[in-house]
Amino acid sequence: MKATLAILGVLVFFVIIFIAVALGYRSDCVRLEAKIVAQYKQDQNNYDNMWKKFKEMAQVPEQYVEDMKKIWGDTMKGRYGADGSKAVFQFIKEHNPQLDSAIYTRLQAAIEAGRNSFAAEQQQLLDIKREYEVVLKDNRALFVGWIFSFPTLDLDKYDIVTSDETQRTFEEKKSNEIDVFGKKKRPAEQQ
Repeated sequence: MKATLAILGVLVFFVIIFIAVALGYRSDCVRLEAKIVAQYKQDQNNYDNMWKKFKEMAQVPEQYVEDMKKIWGDTMKGRYGADGSKAVFQFIKEHNPQLDSAIYTRLQAAIEAGRNSFAAEQQQLLDIKREYEVVLKDNRALFVGWIFSFPTLDLDKYDIVTSDETQRTFEEKKSNEIDVFGKKKRPAEQQ
């Protein structure tokens, strides 16, 4: 009788451990899948915010130029009449109207900061996916993974955002210098 109780006690102990391991595994998988979805949405939020900021900031120099044209045009008409005068050129030369380059510097800084922030968000997504893939292959998965059928997400759907240039570079295994101002053509475009 004591031997039967001892065996039964050991079996109950192993069942409890098995259930605890299974529920822990399930909790980890559920938590990480939720983190992947949330991080992917945060990546979209960050990207949307970044592009809206760029577009809005890029409108400022355009409006600045329009305002400068209007101010200078009104000033010239007021000072020299509708037909103008040869003295206008002297006035312009003396006052040399300039477009403030600080506008472009701020836009450039915003682009760099936005891109860095977006890259950091995508890195977080990659880290969460890596962590989840480790959980899916760890020792607990060997014993209890078959019970829950994880992953329930299509992990490829939650991949990072890249560019055509990046995809081409990784396919061709070649990376050329970046033509920042678009003045050089790729060999395929030269024909």
